[in-house]
Parts: sequence; C-alpha cells; structure tokens
Amino acid sequence: MTNNDIIRRLRYAFDYTNSQMAKVIGHVDSKIVTANVRSWINLPDDEFHQPLSDTDLCKFLDGLIIEKRGARPGAAIPKPLQTLSSNEILKKLRIALELREEGMMEVFKNAGFVVTKAELGSFFRKEGQRNYAECPEQVLRKFLHGLGKTEG
Repeated sequence: MTNNDIIRRLRYAFDYTNSQMAKVIGHVDSKIVTANVRSWINLPDDEFHQPLSDTDLCKFLDGLIIEKRGARPGAAIPKPLQTLSSNEILKKLRIALELREEGMMEVFKNAGFVVTKAELGSFFRKEGQRNYAECPEQVLRKFLHGLGKTEG
C-alpha cells in the first residue's frame, strides 16, 4: 500500500474534500495547496498523479492531530518524520482520534478483523523494546477500512 493509497483512504474515511485536506495539512505547512492534494489523490494512471512522500503524509497526519484535538498551547509545530512506518501512521491516527485500546479494537471490529490486545499494544511500543512488533501492512489496511465504516 502506497502513501497515496493511505491518504486516499483517509480522505474517504473522513469524507474530506481536497480543499479540506489542504486545510488539514495547512496546520503544519501552509505551502501545500488543493492542487497538491489533487495530484496525490489521483490514481497512478492519471497524468497529474504525483507520489506522496513520507514527509508529506506525516504533515497530513500531524495536521490531522491539530485539526481533531487542537494545537498544544506553547508547543512548536512538529517536524515531519523523513520515513514513516505503519506503526507511526497507526500511532498518529490513534492520537488524532483520541482512541484508547477499546476504541482501536472497535475500529478493527468494524472491518471484520480480529487483533488481540497484546498484538495491538506491541505496535505502540518503542522500537527495540522486547515486545515491539512491526505493524503489518494488512493491519494498517484493515484499520483504515474500519475507520471508513466508523467515521463515514
């Protein structure tokens, strides 16, 4: 699953327009405009399609946190990550939507996917920690699918 697929699925899940997507990213990068979003949302066979970098996806996710929860008083705008793992994407979505373990499990349930509490917890551990596990692409895909059924 590419970053373009992820942002397309998030756009669907939150029922955002391209301009709303640009507004969300605008919380952390005012240079991103609706035309940028349109080029990321377009399918790969479209002549105006542009690949979405990890940095720009991170900007969207950080902007989503600000959009949903508000900016932290006195806190600087977070620096976007250069590389983004499925674990980081899941973590940022959990923060933005203020989901606890039960809420995450409900989203997976909406997708018809079973994930154990221990497995879910392992995705949010610090890399290198004994119980850390990389989040498989399928798990992220199912979460985004369940989110579309929850939010939409």
